[in-house]
Amino acid sequence: MVHKMGRTIVMSLGGSLIMPGKIDIDFLNGFRKLILKFIKKGDKFVIFCGGGKIARWYQEAGSSVLKLTNEDLDWLGIHATKLNANLLKTIFKDEAESFIIEDPNADIKFKKNVLIGAGWKPGWSTDYDAVLVAKNLNVGEVVNMSNIDYVYDKDPNKDKNAKRFEELSWEDYRKLISGEWSAGLNSPFDPIASKEAQKNETKVIVIGKDLGNLENYLEGGEFKGTVIE
Repeated sequence: MVHKMGRTIVMSLGGSLIMPGKIDIDFLNGFRKLILKFIKKGDKFVIFCGGGKIARWYQEAGSSVLKLTNEDLDWLGIHATKLNANLLKTIFKDEAESFIIEDPNADIKFKKNVLIGAGWKPGWSTDYDAVLVAKNLNVGEVVNMSNIDYVYDKDPNKDKNAKRFEELSWEDYRKLISGEWSAGLNSPFDPIASKEAQKNETKVIVIGKDLGNLENYLEGGEFKGTVIE
């Protein structure tokens, strides 16, 4: 596959990569350089940020004080995504739009090369927002970058015999995951987003955190990851 000039690439960037325990400055530095490299080739990027550890810390703290509803927990997660999104917008500086998109169904006009997105409403993750933006902008795929390198049939951290998939249909993928959303759910791609992506015939590339691997994918070369369509 040859690199096409002038693409719009929609990404769902896991908060676990921005903030795995403390802010990962090395990752952010490398990510920025890589995105700028492809901007020079004529590409534009819409990047939705997840909440990561910040979201979980706030959710755990709130739950320690009071029994919180799923909606309460989701709102804490949404505000965490906004903090991460502001960090990303700041490091892209002049290349990024000054606003952060929250409503993925809005009339989106962005003239700069990077548009950063954050959480919108309770009931799903920023994966769902990325799928809605892809549909809105007529982009056929979403790159899902997180600390999960492939989709597996079991948790590979708990079962060394877990089988990894390089390709999956949406029907088969949705059988592997929970059908319900809950705040802080750890799933390669969230169930609400998956249902929407299947409906819209949006392809999702589940790719790990390796920036060299992401570069291979963006160049149209061989990469490690799972393609769901």
